Amino acid sequence: MYNFNGMKKILLYPITLLYYFSYLVVLCTIHVIQWVVYKIFGDKGLEKCFDYIAYFTMKCTHVLGTRYTFENRELIPKNVPIIFVANHQSLLDTAGIIWYLRRFKVAFVTKKELGKGIPGISYNLRHNNYVLIDRSNPKQAIPMIKSLAEQIEKENRSAVIFPEGTRSKTGIPNEFAESGLKILCKYAPSAYIVPITINNSWKVYQYGYFPLSVGHHLIFTVHPPLKVSDYPFAEVLEKTKNTIIEGIKV
Repeated sequence: MYNFNGMKKILLYPITLLYYFSYLVVLCTIHVIQWVVYKIFGDKGLEKCFDYIAYFTMKCTHVLGTRYTFENRELIPKNVPIIFVANHQSLLDTAGIIWYLRRFKVAFVTKKELGKGIPGISYNLRHNNYVLIDRSNPKQAIPMIKSLAEQIEKENRSAVIFPEGTRSKTGIPNEFAESGLKILCKYAPSAYIVPITINNSWKVYQYGYFPLSVGHHLIFTVHPPLKVSDYPFAEVLEKTKNTIIEGIKV
């Protein structure tokens, strides 16, 4: 009997190669451009470059038939510090959030391994307002997250944190860790938490990094904000976690 699923998966290999080739070209090109931009325009130029790394990352995934929808952005408060909290399913989560929320000048709490070896991305992470933490040494992360919280409080910027700490490979969320979010809330007391549920991005990587899966619709759903100062931390954490998880569709 003809194995249609096997043939379908074989066809994913050349499509995945095309995606990785186009993505590598984009990253290498932007790596050179942003080095020049940073020397001339400083941090603001670097922020703009990272926006376009995210944009072209998403454009490259069109080769895979990937589509993006970002719902309810009108719910996000303006001119206040914001802590975006989301579930984490794949690398594409970051690209979608950076591009669609670029007006809020987002900064990420992310793992230090991303700060080296990736054209375009690593250079930007090291020189921009991102917190690169060593997940094997949680104490080292505390002053860095505190500094980010104080910055968003002072400048009405925004931070993004994935409390799971690592990506879910099945769409089912991992346990939410409270430490990073707790520090952000403590040192940005006037901030609003904006929960975001991400659906379907794990499916792109369901076979691993090679081959990638095709034809998926990534949906980012913004939920109503929670004012940090209106709740004890334990309550705001529970409300945030439940809101995000209830929106996940596996």
